[in-house]
Amino acid sequence: MAQSFRQTAIVEIARRQGQVTVEGLAEHFGVTLQTIRRDLTELADTGKLERVHGGAVLPSGTTNIGYEDRRTLNHAAKVDIARTCVADLPDDCSIFLNIGTTTEAVAAELLNHRNILAITNNMNVANILAASKECQVIITGGRLRRADGGLVGTLTSDSIRQFKFDYAVIGCSALDEEGDILDFDVDEVSVSQTIIERSRKVFLVADHTKFQRTAPARIGSLEMVDVFYTDQPLLPELQQRCRQWQTEVVVCHPSRILTQGTGA
Repeated sequence: MAQSFRQTAIVEIARRQGQVTVEGLAEHFGVTLQTIRRDLTELADTGKLERVHGGAVLPSGTTNIGYEDRRTLNHAAKVDIARTCVADLPDDCSIFLNIGTTTEAVAAELLNHRNILAITNNMNVANILAASKECQVIITGGRLRRADGGLVGTLTSDSIRQFKFDYAVIGCSALDEEGDILDFDVDEVSVSQTIIERSRKVFLVADHTKFQRTAPARIGSLEMVDVFYTDQPLLPELQQRCRQWQTEVVVCHPSRILTQGTGA
C-alpha cells in the first residue's frame, strides 16, 4: 500500500476508534513498526493526529469531531455503556437526556421501559423514543443546531428550569485528568449546567476516548455526578478523587461490570 493511502487509512481508523496503536497498525497493514512510527510522526506534523505513548489519537482542539464520525466512534462500547446505564434506571420515572451519541444509545435501550417521562434537547433522542408508547416525550425549546439535532441557548435553559427530573443522563465532549467535564459549545455548557441543577440524580455516560481529548468550556466536575458509566478503568489518581467525591464509577463490558469509586 502506498504511503499516502496508508496514512489516509490510519486517520480513518483513528476516527472510528478514537486512537490507534503502533503494533495494531503494523499488524493491520503488514508493515514494520518503524514504518508505522514514521507514518504517525508525519501525520502528527501535519496536525491530523496527536502522538501518544505507543500510538496516536485524534488531535485536541477547539472544535468537535463531525457528528457522523462521533456516531460510529467506539460504537460497541457506547452500546455497552447504554445498556448498563439503563439497567439502573427504573420504570415510572422522569429522565432528561441531553445532546450526544451516547445518550442516543441510552434512548434506544430505554424503549422497553414502562411509564417514562423523557425530556430532551436532542431531536435524535426524541425521534428514537417516539417509537415507544410507554414513553411520554417532551422537547425543550431553543436554537436548533443542525449539525447534530441539538437544541441550545437561553430558551433551552429557561425551558429546563420548569422541571425537576428524577434522573439526568448526560454526555460530554471531553474529560480531563482532574475530573473536569468539558465541552466545545458555550451555549451547550450552560444548558448542561441547568440540567444538572434540576436533577435529583446525575448519570454521566462517556467512553474512554473522551479522556484522550480536550475541549475549552467547562461544564463542571465529576464531583457533581452520582454515577459515571465508562468502558475503561480510570487513572488511579482520578479514581481516588471519585471515591472522595462519592461518585460511583461503573466500567462497562459486554460480559462483566466493574465498579470503582464509592466502597469498591
